[in-house]
Amino acid sequence: MPSPAPSVDKPRIERAVREILVAIGENPDREGLRETPARVARMYAELFSGLHEDPERHLRALFDEDHHEMVVLRDIAFNSMCEHHLMPFEGKAHIAYIPGGKVLGLSKLARLVDVFALRPQVQERLTSQIADVLAQKLNVKGCAVVLEAVHTCMTCRGVKKSGSVMVTSALRGIMHTNQATRSEVLALLHNKHG
Repeated sequence: MPSPAPSVDKPRIERAVREILVAIGENPDREGLRETPARVARMYAELFSGLHEDPERHLRALFDEDHHEMVVLRDIAFNSMCEHHLMPFEGKAHIAYIPGGKVLGLSKLARLVDVFALRPQVQERLTSQIADVLAQKLNVKGCAVVLEAVHTCMTCRGVKKSGSVMVTSALRGIMHTNQATRSEVLALLHNKHG
């Protein structure tokens, strides 16, 4: 888990949270809420730590490998915050790529997801950001990213539709342009039973 970013202004967040508590009619000085502003400030520093991290640092663990077939990693758990309501969404990321002479350390794919997820986000942008970095910086022949997530801004408020899952995809290179490759990768990413 990344450490909280030092550039987050925690005292300012604490003051803002205290004001929110007053605005909703609560007493921020009562025992149960006294430490809430500080807890929320620490939480936000953690949940938005990706804002202060360069995703390319996770692309340095490359290994020369003469492998020209698909590499697939499914079910990478992630959490993010919807920028529209500052409510969490969480789910699983599925990533596939065809190497262009180098393969990436396996854990680095998960770390790449986290860097972008730990920012104020929308799922569509998150999906594209992961795919774009792989396509542009890893010199892959093609890549695909599929995210499946449950959004609390839809399940806990508003329309309150529990069980709704949003699915987004981003395909780059040969996985976008070649129909056979596109079909193969989407089947691999969605096939939960091998």
